[in-house]
Amino acid sequence: MEEKDNLITVNIDGQDLQVPPGTNMVEAAAMLGKEIPHYCYHPKLTIAGNCRMCLVEMGMPGKDRATGEPMLNEDGTPKVMWMPGPAIGCGTKAAPGMHIKTDSPKAIESREAVTEFLLLNHPLDCPICDQAGECTLQEFSSSHGRGYSRFIEEKNVKPKRTRLGPRVTLDDERCVLCSRCIRFCDEVAGDSVLGFTDRGSYSTLTCFPGKELANNYSLNTVDICPVGALTSTDFRFKMRVWFLKETNSIDLETSVGANTVVSAREGKVYRVKPRRNDEVNDTWMTDSGRELYKTIESEDRLLECSIGGVPASAQDAIAEASSVLQGGGVAIVGSGRNSVEEQYALKAIAKSTNASAVYLVARYGEDDGILMSVDRNPNVRGALMTGLIDALPEEQLSGLGAKIDSGEVTTVLSSQEDLLAAGLSEEQLGKVSIVYLGTHRNGTSERAKVVLAGLTSFEKSGTVINQQFRIQKYSRVVPGPGGAIEDLYALAMIQANLSGESFASTVGSIWKEIGAEGTPLAGIAFQSLSDQGQLLDSSAFDHIPFKEGKSLHFEPKQEAVAAE
Repeated sequence: MEEKDNLITVNIDGQDLQVPPGTNMVEAAAMLGKEIPHYCYHPKLTIAGNCRMCLVEMGMPGKDRATGEPMLNEDGTPKVMWMPGPAIGCGTKAAPGMHIKTDSPKAIESREAVTEFLLLNHPLDCPICDQAGECTLQEFSSSHGRGYSRFIEEKNVKPKRTRLGPRVTLDDERCVLCSRCIRFCDEVAGDSVLGFTDRGSYSTLTCFPGKELANNYSLNTVDICPVGALTSTDFRFKMRVWFLKETNSIDLETSVGANTVVSAREGKVYRVKPRRNDEVNDTWMTDSGRELYKTIESEDRLLECSIGGVPASAQDAIAEASSVLQGGGVAIVGSGRNSVEEQYALKAIAKSTNASAVYLVARYGEDDGILMSVDRNPNVRGALMTGLIDALPEEQLSGLGAKIDSGEVTTVLSSQEDLLAAGLSEEQLGKVSIVYLGTHRNGTSERAKVVLAGLTSFEKSGTVINQQFRIQKYSRVVPGPGGAIEDLYALAMIQANLSGESFASTVGSIWKEIGAEGTPLAGIAFQSLSDQGQLLDSSAFDHIPFKEGKSLHFEPKQEAVAAE
């Protein structure tokens, strides 16, 4: 086979494959649809070679020792010199002419032996294990095990329900000593707290003396644990995973926009896990981002719309809000937590009301160098791209306060922002009529003339643009409360009432306008947007000095946002 530029040819089970030099053979086999079973190997961690489950036969083209010339078979093909023993696939990098066998009798026998050793002290109680249904030991034991055990001695019983930290519980008897969790803490989280103690069958995973697994990335160790050893204390024994429906979403905690998958059943969310996107978050996410779903059922959730503090239907509240906004002297307070679609509708409302000003509220925090960025709003760049704002927002609404005091602003439409928390005084709020669209009670909702109970990001679909200027979509996971209304629909109906013309009220339909030719988001449609997102041209905003640091522990694939 002719080799292409920068590619070499390897042979896997008799099939030639061209790969970049140094490609891990576990990954190379996957390119051909072949699975080399493994436990300790993880594509985002260093190679450990602990588990030996990925044993394969390996050979290289032979060379004559005397002349250095290639050794050939009778038919002229290179003679492959096979190693006498198996090699680990995870620790083998592709080299020119390399041959491996993943399904030879020697490879199969080796895996059966490794599986037998791994099960010597492992409890055979899969039906009651919290990892059942997504356990690779369970899967590989079925496909690569002997089907019986020759071990008759009593098993060595290890500790159960060990607290490693506030969010992670260890069942040590299930641990296969793969060391993924240790390497993650050392290499990604930068918090070396885990290690093995004792030897042989008595080896135990534990925290270093005086330390615990308490960093904001601790639950990633649960995600990458191939067995039921590390479990989420919050999710532990709450639901069988085969009952859960999984939906792709985005972590809206910061401007990083980590890709996630949300698991729910019968209208209730049970957990949030990271989804792999090498361009954004690799395979990780923060622990704090996993907790966001709990706001769905929090005690301060707005469950119905109201007018003057009296419960009202959504349609009556929308009609009253439209009437209030027709009075003039309007200011719009949007949010970096609004979706692109909602921000586009807010821009239309601002135009219809001839709003004196449009504001966003900034949120800044410490950059942890991994996935917690400085900008704690997920979609400030969406507001820039839609034209809702033309400069970075401030943390305090001092400008709006001055316009209220001067009498220039008499009505405020606030979407997902508490005006008191953003710096306005109770006295200033008492001078204006407020229309509030949000999900939870706060100082603004208590003082609003009209309250529109909105939906959380788990209850609606939409898009956001992260700090790389990558537009990403999230989808509805569960339905919202019966008395609430979808934010985009509410804004669209208000705009239709104000303008006297229809306005798109669904995510799919509004993109016919947002993505129209000649707009900054031209050519994009929600339905066809990739799950990995799409990088946008941000050159028009290069002059804006973002207060932003690096978003990833790993080097980003593209620096779309200038560092401060």
